[in-house]
Amino acid sequence: MAALPFLVILIIPSAVVAALLTTGPVAWLPVALLFAVIPLADAAIGLNHHDVPEERWRDRIFAWIPRIFVPMQLSILIWGLATVATSTADWSARILWIADLGILTGVIGINFAHELMHHHGRLDRGLAEVLMGCVTYSHFCIEHVAGHHRHVATDGDPATARLGEGLYRFWLRSIGGGLRSAWHLEAARLARRKRPVVSPGNRMIRYAIEVVLLYAAVGLWLGPVGLIALAGQSLVAVLLLETVNYLEHYGLVRRRRDDGRYERVQPWHSWNASFRLSNWLLLNLARHSDHHAEAARPYQALRHLDDAPQLPTGYAGMLMIALVPPLWRWVMDRRVAAWKERWGPLEIDATEPAAG
Repeated sequence: MAALPFLVILIIPSAVVAALLTTGPVAWLPVALLFAVIPLADAAIGLNHHDVPEERWRDRIFAWIPRIFVPMQLSILIWGLATVATSTADWSARILWIADLGILTGVIGINFAHELMHHHGRLDRGLAEVLMGCVTYSHFCIEHVAGHHRHVATDGDPATARLGEGLYRFWLRSIGGGLRSAWHLEAARLARRKRPVVSPGNRMIRYAIEVVLLYAAVGLWLGPVGLIALAGQSLVAVLLLETVNYLEHYGLVRRRRDDGRYERVQPWHSWNASFRLSNWLLLNLARHSDHHAEAARPYQALRHLDDAPQLPTGYAGMLMIALVPPLWRWVMDRRVAAWKERWGPLEIDATEPAAG
């Protein structure tokens, strides 16, 4: 029963399936869910500061929820690409379908991949690569785990938004910086193992080959329109991912210690949103401080932390605000200032181990 609320995620793939069956108003359902229904429902349903009891979060059903989504997404994505490529509908309907697919792979697929890539098992990490490969962003599996979690809230992290940085500028910096970071991280990993960078063991090269094969297969099967659909839904998904990155750490910084290293990651280095519905849909992603404190902790075990700075709305609502940079700065910059006033005067204990 503790896992049951997380099955609310099925409303997104169900909405996408319904949208792909028509060119009428129902085709707008995934967009309406993301930009209207979920933000309003978040406000109506309210907050949840309660944690799943430890005796419950060890149930195996929790681990299977993200796993069973993988074949579901693959099935819907393949069908959706074929629908876009073979339909006689006009391009306005096809573009809407592409956006719907991007909402599926971006809101749910990438989030499930994020959960799986933090697992220790080879199967789960492989499933994460499959989901990220669907949106042409496999390198995220490297950069997020080995890069972002180490450098979060520092200048060394391309996925941490600076104070005053607009979303659209952040997109360019984070996408390009994440790709470069993933390459350097993989090259460093191979160097530690005394293996050449250009080798079959380089995951970045493998990911590139997989992307080429994926696009070649779709191009041969569905032609140019299929390629446009695959690339288009990937773009929507990646921009949704990077928007979430933007709002998770905006303006928050870790200070340097006297020895040049950064202070340990603390709960106040991540923005949280304890809205009940958002966390059901996103596998408790908005309990982000606890995720950074213990990256291997499964989603169902993530705790609400009172010391974490809180966003005024759930992630869907904050996504809409972020799309309007002046509004974002009006909402968030004063909250960053309050964060600095509260946490800035703290001294760093030079004897405590630090990350970064």
